[in-house]
Amino acid sequence: MNLTGDQATAFQSNGGFTPAAVSTLMYGVVFATVLVWGVWAIRTAYVGWADHRISQRQFLGVAVRFAAIYVVLTFFLLS
Repeated sequence: MNLTGDQATAFQSNGGFTPAAVSTLMYGVVFATVLVWGVWAIRTAYVGWADHRISQRQFLGVAVRFAAIYVVLTFFLLS
């Protein structure tokens, strides 16, 4: 959805920032959240692997799934 010139001007005058700035902020929040979640998931899997509660294959599965989610999210949001 594209804003008309009048809509963009009204948004910027009322909000004090451009719609593009809000879009960039939201992309940043989404990617930061996914990265924090990924670090938590991989760290938890590593602790489980180090304590011999999960196998190396399961640990690598967590890492590969996180990488796949991040790549797909990047493709959908930034293309």
